[in-house]
Amino acid sequence: MVQIIADSTCDLSQELLEKYNIKILPLMINLEGDSYKDGVEITPDEIYQWSDKVGKTPKTACPSLGDAIDFLTPFTQKGDDIIFFGISEAMSATCGVIRLAAENLDYEKIWVIDSKNLSTGIGLQVLRAAEMAMEGASADDILKEMDKIIPKVRASFVIDTLTYLYRGGRCSAVTSLLANTLKLKPKIIVEDGKMDVGKKYRGNIKSVILKYAKDLEEDLLKADKRRIFITHSGCSEEIIKEVYDYLKGLNYFEEILITRAGGVISSHCGPNTLGVLFIAGDEA
Repeated sequence: MVQIIADSTCDLSQELLEKYNIKILPLMINLEGDSYKDGVEITPDEIYQWSDKVGKTPKTACPSLGDAIDFLTPFTQKGDDIIFFGISEAMSATCGVIRLAAENLDYEKIWVIDSKNLSTGIGLQVLRAAEMAMEGASADDILKEMDKIIPKVRASFVIDTLTYLYRGGRCSAVTSLLANTLKLKPKIIVEDGKMDVGKKYRGNIKSVILKYAKDLEEDLLKADKRRIFITHSGCSEEIIKEVYDYLKGLNYFEEILITRAGGVISSHCGPNTLGVLFIAGDEA
């Protein structure tokens, strides 16, 4: 059996995890000395409340080696082939921890995939792998398919406020103040495992997010039709529905999935962030 495992930054819903038999290893969220397991012991809304109260952004960390070994042991005892998907190695040491855990367990049937992505940019890879595993594909076949897919994943999102990135040391106070004063909403793009700033939108978050989604249309109509994600960090139902209705109106995608970002992603981007994530088509 091939067991698909991912870290908690893949932002897949519990429903999807159960449907595709995907297991999740949580990353850690540290609130000034108190550590919590992402998605298990703390929610994004609790993180926002803490952050706004103390004026700081939580620190996030990869799982400990001990936690990784404990998590993997039941699968190694069953003799499973294990494929693990981790957040981009340019952003986290999580993949390295899993490799060390495999060495400590002296278990050779663990393959670690650097997703070169985050959030449901990882989730798109994980779901494809899990589908193949359920159909009886070998670990080797899944790994070959992932080599093709990873460069085609298109992950981007629009941030409502730079306050959280500033608190986390990812942008300057001047940049944050200027952007928030001018109501600039930057588009963040993931390229080769790293985040970069793309187009800067101006206006209220509702109009900006719909404009951002429509700007993707040319690429969307060339994308892999099987599925597309709308992933958000706590947007209003009205905003989410507008994006969903727009994507549905394209009459192109077989499956439009909506997920909420977990604690690690939410800690860095803050509330009202929304992304549209998909896999580019073969001609892209």
